[in-house]
Amino acid sequence: MSVWEWIRLLLGGALLLCGLLIFLIEMYGVFRLKYVLNRMHAAALGDTLGITCSMAGLMLLSGFHFSTLKMAMVVLFLWLTSPVSSHLLARLEAGTNEELGEHCEVYEELKILEAELQEQRETSMQSETPDEEEKK
Repeated sequence: MSVWEWIRLLLGGALLLCGLLIFLIEMYGVFRLKYVLNRMHAAALGDTLGITCSMAGLMLLSGFHFSTLKMAMVVLFLWLTSPVSSHLLARLEAGTNEELGEHCEVYEELKILEAELQEQRETSMQSETPDEEEKK
């Protein structure tokens, strides 16, 4: 074996092990975290990074062929679809979960800020109404 083949073998194996480690951390996060959005966040990040490392290791080990291009296209597809799907699921959960305030402190602050913004809009609408009547 030449030096290049040894480097490819070691680097490809290291990337595969890195992908495996990321998948193990992802599984730990999915099963140990308590709230659904935290579990989904761990799964989405783990999938994207773990598959990227694993596929990069496989691309190095297989050499540069047409199959390498196919694997790169799989990585690109997963990079584009995994964050979008997890974002849509998170928005669905945040929009339909009535008990979100129990799990997320920021959510209560957002409700307070939304109420203040609504009050400001109402006061500005009331102050603009007499001006509009005078113009007519």
